Amino acid sequence: MHDPPARRAGQRSGAEGPGRRLDHVYDGPPPLTWGRLVTAWEPRAVVLIALVGLAAAYLLAARSLRRRGDAWSPARDISFVVGGLGTIAWATLGWMGVYDDTLFWAHMAQHMVLSMVAPIFLALGAPVTLALRTLPPRPRRGLRKALHSLPAKILINPLVGAVLVFGTPFVLYMTGLYQASLQNDALHNLLHVHFVLAGCIFFWPIIGIDPVPNRLPYPMRLLLVCIALPAHAFLGVSIMAQRTIIAGDYYRALGRPWAPSLSQDQNIGGGLLWAAGDLVGLLVFGALLFQWSKADDREAARVDRHLDRTERLARQRAVAAGEDAALSAYNQRLKALADRESG
Repeated sequence: MHDPPARRAGQRSGAEGPGRRLDHVYDGPPPLTWGRLVTAWEPRAVVLIALVGLAAAYLLAARSLRRRGDAWSPARDISFVVGGLGTIAWATLGWMGVYDDTLFWAHMAQHMVLSMVAPIFLALGAPVTLALRTLPPRPRRGLRKALHSLPAKILINPLVGAVLVFGTPFVLYMTGLYQASLQNDALHNLLHVHFVLAGCIFFWPIIGIDPVPNRLPYPMRLLLVCIALPAHAFLGVSIMAQRTIIAGDYYRALGRPWAPSLSQDQNIGGGLLWAAGDLVGLLVFGALLFQWSKADDREAARVDRHLDRTERLARQRAVAAGEDAALSAYNQRLKALADRESG
């Protein structure tokens, strides 16, 4: 594994002064080809250990739940481990991780996967629910207390998540913060963590199935998604329209000799942000409509069970009192419906 060449070049750039081209041979990754999309790989021990550890903890908890006879959908395992942790590994260790400090559009693809794709699958894996059902009593009480704490109610909020997911990219790309992240490994890695956490904070209360605070009703969730999504499109168009190269000193210092040019690279990145944001938004919108439909079906089934139970008890009481059982059951059902509508 080679050292990150782009950040090494960027540090040289700072030493030589902004805007000056360095007299050095480009030593970054080779041109990105279709084959490299599959074969480019940059293993990082800390990331691998963290992801494997999380996957093992989740799968062991799910297995223990099934061994004691409780149901846990395998689809949740796949969503969390493959869809969530797997896409994080792909974005940070695969071709995006290799080229994220060489090509602006590769960084933008990584940005979208970490903030808009992986968090959705992590949320659908319901890890909080799994933890609440498998942890020993004391840690479970601690987790429940944390979920109901004031910091959790403030932080785990789709409005806060919307600001983090759709607002901070404006700060990142319209200031010098993005170039600073390219020149500093710690800041670069922290940015990856921020993308994932911001996406989780936004999507968990919207599309997740865990018991989290500040869960909005479905119409409000759909409205929030519709309001927030255009922010990515606006930023993408703004990036495409810029004549100034974002982190231009850094990329010129890198001296990448192969296509695309710096301006083409930036245009591709802006277009990717625009298109991918809209595509993910449409998928989320569709998933929310599906969840809403299923929730209505579950609520209707619950109401039917309640009415059937009420009618059955009314029949039993009528038979015991020597009254007309059918009429008593019918009247009790009407009363239960009226109580529900008035409540």
